[in-house]
Amino acid sequence: MSKAQKEVCSLTPEEAEIELEHLARTIADHDRLYHEKDAPEISDAQYDALRQRNTAIETAFAHLVRDDSPSKRVGAGPAEKFGKVEHVVAMLSLDNVFSDEEVHEFAARIHRFLRWSDAQPLAFTAEPKIDGLSCSIRYEKGKLVQAATRGDGRTGEDVTQNVRTIKDVPKSLAGTGWPEILEVRGEVYIPNAEFALMNAAQEQAGKPIYANPRNAAAGSLRQLDASISASRPLHFFAYAWGEISSPIADTQMQSIEKFGRWGFSVNPHTQLCQNAEAMIDVYRVIENARADLDYDIDGVVYKVDRLDLQERLGFVSRSPRWAMAHKFPPEQASTTLERIEIQIGRTGALTPVAKLKPVTVGGVVVSNASLHNADEIVRLDAREGDQVLLQRAGDVIPQIVKVLDPNRAQRAKAYVFPTHCPCPLKTEAVRELDEKTGEPGVITRCSGEFACPFQRVRHLEHFVSRQAFDIEGFGKKQIAAFFEEGIVKEPADIFALGGRKDALKLHRREGWGATSVRNLFDAIEERRTISLERLLIALGIRHIGQTTARLLSASYLSWQQFHDAMVAAQDRQNEAFTQLNELDGIGSVMAEAIVQFFAEPHNEGLVERLLGQIEVIDATPPKSDSPVAGKTVVFTGKLEQMSRDEAKAKAAALGAKVAGSVSAKTNILVAGPGAGSKLKKAQELGVKTMSEEAWLALIGGL
Repeated sequence: MSKAQKEVCSLTPEEAEIELEHLARTIADHDRLYHEKDAPEISDAQYDALRQRNTAIETAFAHLVRDDSPSKRVGAGPAEKFGKVEHVVAMLSLDNVFSDEEVHEFAARIHRFLRWSDAQPLAFTAEPKIDGLSCSIRYEKGKLVQAATRGDGRTGEDVTQNVRTIKDVPKSLAGTGWPEILEVRGEVYIPNAEFALMNAAQEQAGKPIYANPRNAAAGSLRQLDASISASRPLHFFAYAWGEISSPIADTQMQSIEKFGRWGFSVNPHTQLCQNAEAMIDVYRVIENARADLDYDIDGVVYKVDRLDLQERLGFVSRSPRWAMAHKFPPEQASTTLERIEIQIGRTGALTPVAKLKPVTVGGVVVSNASLHNADEIVRLDAREGDQVLLQRAGDVIPQIVKVLDPNRAQRAKAYVFPTHCPCPLKTEAVRELDEKTGEPGVITRCSGEFACPFQRVRHLEHFVSRQAFDIEGFGKKQIAAFFEEGIVKEPADIFALGGRKDALKLHRREGWGATSVRNLFDAIEERRTISLERLLIALGIRHIGQTTARLLSASYLSWQQFHDAMVAAQDRQNEAFTQLNELDGIGSVMAEAIVQFFAEPHNEGLVERLLGQIEVIDATPPKSDSPVAGKTVVFTGKLEQMSRDEAKAKAAALGAKVAGSVSAKTNILVAGPGAGSKLKKAQELGVKTMSEEAWLALIGGL
């Protein structure tokens, strides 16, 4: 052990956290050198010593185990070693429900969307939700040609050679009747019995054991050397599809049956259900059988069985309307609330966080839980030193359910929510007013805006995050360090780092090596060209997430058109503000937030300097073969053949812009019985109007 290293038992939590970050980065660098470059810089003994030090610290400080920990990784990380694959059909995630009531509401919501009566039969499939790694496997003329991970849903990692080694993935499709192009999707997993054997072998070899089967499956699939993947007990369940050149069936159940005939393993517990009650019955059966299954599951997935209805239902945000995951009950544990800390978000919101004595809940060590806001602390009457019941369900952020010992003697005083931001400026913290009632709302914000260093750092963290610019190598620690030293104060500074490379001498800094510095600058250069959608996310405008950014990108198409419109919209009487406000999915609160962002000179300057460093790619115009692509459409009156929600979803899917009210920019008004003021205004403005029947004829029916 070098003089610079302390005994693990002597480390403070802060020192342990810093060293774990350094070890994660250093070991990842050496993994890349070994696996990708075939040019190791240290001996096996030195490498093993780094791994052992990491394991020892994680054992002593279990609550500090990082998401990118070497103990969770087999070989090098996936981001830089695999090619990228653009998914022709996005790989979406599912929304979750946790109660029987929510399952009934899911079914009822679909009936309402389709304008079906509650008594009209609607079949669903129910299948175990495998806790594995999602994968999409592409076949052309029956031959396996490509395989990719989910990634961010739009772009995944090319793991073709690794997937070829999975024994129950056919290299050539069996049987007949498969389409020329077929993307089969499903879950890569490791059975529990084989996982236990893997860990026994790891332990016998003196190597770190794997945390759980899912992590082991993910690490095994992400190996540069496909022979390593071949040596691991990987399996695959097929349950969905992406791009197909021609339909394969009329129903979900028929599709799964065909996958089985074509050579795939399909889950034998998949069943057909005729209503919500039947879905819940299957859920109970699978839940009771959970312990006897040889693979991990965390719930049951329901899907509308008829594929034509799946197409009608479409998607909302990043999830299909026609599917839902019914997760198993939250796992609970009790622990001590040691203290309450305040964190500042990028929009200035003061969020209280419960710092907990570390406890394992649902297989994950938890040391923090959000207390949400001042009202939640009062509702729980949560105080430092309390014993609390903690709950975690799936990927949901841990929450405190209740205080277990509210009547104990010598209990701490009630927590007093701060009236000032904990930042060095100590600016006043102001409780927002509810826009509808005018009464105090639940959110308290720092009034310092961009003068508040906490907010500026959070903005930078958001800017480089995965859904925004996605710059690898820029974590929270790096952002904080660069900000404190004045190296990076705003987004444009990130892209100016290359010109200061020699002066900064990053490779000489603690935690940085020549490889990690090179990777950082490569990642920055790669992001000098960015899509309009990602830029809008990255700016951190309040209320603007991925869904809204996508809507704005599709509506304005280019940065220049969007920016010019937002500047013009600062005059609330201008047509530009009306057009923004009327976009379906925007609304007055969001429109105000967007316009106010560009009305602030500091923000305008920040954006202008950033645009001097990057190139923004225009959005792709809507598909031209649709007769309504690019047109602004308004629906009014009662629609008789489809619900209003379905009409809007269908129009948007065809590339139309759906607005809530009529203006001079409106191209089509679809008017059903009972149409009133909107129809009158459309006639006054000379806007083209048509009946629901004419609209359906125009777009080719439902």
